[in-house]
Amino acid sequence: MIKTDAVIIGAGPTGLFTAHQIKLIGLNCEVVDNLDKIGGQCIELYPDKPIYDIPAIPQCTGEELTKNLINQLKPFDIKFHLNQRVDEVKKNNGNWEVKTSKGTSFVTPNVIIAGGVGSFEPRKFAPKECEKFENKSIFYSIKDKTIFKGKTVSIFGGGDSALDWAIELSKNSNVNLIHRRDEFRGAQSSVDQVKQLTMSNKINLFTKYQLKSLNGNENLKSIEIMHDNKELKNLQTDYVLGFFGLIMQLGPIANWGLNINKKTIDVDTEKFETNQKGIYAVGDICTYPGKLKLILSGFHEGALAARACFKLAKPNEKYRFEFTTTSKNLKNRLGVKE
Repeated sequence: MIKTDAVIIGAGPTGLFTAHQIKLIGLNCEVVDNLDKIGGQCIELYPDKPIYDIPAIPQCTGEELTKNLINQLKPFDIKFHLNQRVDEVKKNNGNWEVKTSKGTSFVTPNVIIAGGVGSFEPRKFAPKECEKFENKSIFYSIKDKTIFKGKTVSIFGGGDSALDWAIELSKNSNVNLIHRRDEFRGAQSSVDQVKQLTMSNKINLFTKYQLKSLNGNENLKSIEIMHDNKELKNLQTDYVLGFFGLIMQLGPIANWGLNINKKTIDVDTEKFETNQKGIYAVGDICTYPGKLKLILSGFHEGALAARACFKLAKPNEKYRFEFTTTSKNLKNRLGVKE
């Protein structure tokens, strides 16, 4: 049994920054994640995708953001328990007993559910024949964009991922963008850019079309798409990318006695605590009035949840807020030499 001040469930950006904040105020923590690597969805789903809304960083990829957050944690000794799912959280003598799928057990006054919304997998194309091309010619996320250089890529979807990748890959690839509607769900600036690239023949845009069938043996040769009016088009293509969002499953979290609201968890906005004392939710998995599903929002939520943990971890001590720019204690924890 591992005793710690806090257990953080999730090693994505929000979980990593929350761990930083926990250690910064002098508490200990352990981090558990069901993936086999640190970084959460940023690494698993879009390591190469540009991110534009991190304060003071004009542009970075999911992989770069993860590396920077890991570097930020270097002054601290944080234990990661990867490839483990938290299966059980139960009250035990005023603390929480946390057990993972690999039999690791923790006892802690604080549990922070960070980042995602349980287990996730991409929504896939309907035609059964797509399965034989998966991870060869058909992908639902991009881990190495260089394989598409000089190739014809057909992208399906109407959200931010589809638009962003269409824009990015159009720099070095022949891009077909196919969406089942005329309207897009992504940011208006991205929609405008796609339209400009379409006018300059950098992107071939097909709206009100869906995938009908595929042609090829070992390698994909072409696809057939069908319009709402049943018109068919055949497109030569080397790769197909599908960006239809994720299917989210809460898994064991649904059995922990938390207030679940449409696969998210209700929290207050003072401590980001759930209806269970000592259990917090931050990042995409939490909900409250005005919630924005942005990484920067998760950072804010994690910082407040971390400070709320202090009261339960050290009930006989009073937390005193300090700035890293002036506090010698905080600078010492960060390994800063003056």
